[in-house]
Amino acid sequence: MKIVRTDAELQTPYLDSELRAAGHDLILLPDGVSEDDLSRAMAGADLLLMCYTPITAAVIAAAPRLKGIVKYGVGIDAIDIPAAIARGIPVVNIPEYAEETVAEGAFTLMLALARRLPALHAQMQGHGWAWPEPQRMGRDLAGSTVGIIGFGHIGQSFARMAGAGFRARVIAYSPHTDRSVFDAAGVERCADLRGLLKQSDFVSVHCVLNPETHHLIGAAEFAAMKPDACLINVSRGAIVDEQALIAALDQGQIAGAALDVFSAEPLALTNHPLSPLFGRDNVILSPHLTFYTAQAMHRLESETLERCHEVLEGRPVQIKSNDPRLRAQSSGVVFGL
Repeated sequence: MKIVRTDAELQTPYLDSELRAAGHDLILLPDGVSEDDLSRAMAGADLLLMCYTPITAAVIAAAPRLKGIVKYGVGIDAIDIPAAIARGIPVVNIPEYAEETVAEGAFTLMLALARRLPALHAQMQGHGWAWPEPQRMGRDLAGSTVGIIGFGHIGQSFARMAGAGFRARVIAYSPHTDRSVFDAAGVERCADLRGLLKQSDFVSVHCVLNPETHHLIGAAEFAAMKPDACLINVSRGAIVDEQALIAALDQGQIAGAALDVFSAEPLALTNHPLSPLFGRDNVILSPHLTFYTAQAMHRLESETLERCHEVLEGRPVQIKSNDPRLRAQSSGVVFGL
């Protein structure tokens, strides 16, 4: 069968070799492929694998034989799911492969901000040494207040690291999460987002992107934060109003930020809305790679292959995500955990 995989820059050698060994015709397309080029490639395709590339209604319409769309990753914002549902085409993601991995990545970024590692690294690279001057003083996580926005599996793992691991006070805002989840984790539940922001020394974003969370953190929210607080975002760039973030950093409303995700990816040193963030010693920019470890990629490729086999063999596709957009499907899927 014909399989199209977009975003070939994210290499999946095990997945690709297994599909080809099974006799399938695998077409690899680069990140940034145009809608027209993707639509042409989809002619005669039985299966579409995507990671970042937008899968529009036009792309879906161009593939009359399409049997399934597999997002080899978590976020499904780039897929026109209603268009797929209208055609009875199952859409599935791989939600669990990097939960702990991404939490570790976010925690790494928080530690780096707490200890001012970007500024120290720049000083060492430029001058060979750094003396203990006030502008280089870090802060302990123990005793700090860590606020978490979104308390799913990644948020819960991050909370365990901060609380049990580093003895921080952990609070969280997640309005659709049952109180029992907070109680089981020993985390204080905040009913109000700005109430969390006012208390937090570090704020880490772990919610999904949807119409409710788009620009959830904007100018008013930055104004509510402590001037010595830092923001970490490893979820989705558009959850934060990024221009408001630049203004908050410029005006000293917050002390720093660490970002692994951006509304427009990839970044660029110039002529990009976020180019002004480069070169700041209180900002860490990571290229959307907190998920990228050997162990996580092994899990991702293995489970993606399982979903591919289900689609190609005409079996119900297993949906492990609780995202209501995926749970709205009624054709060709089975729900499990």
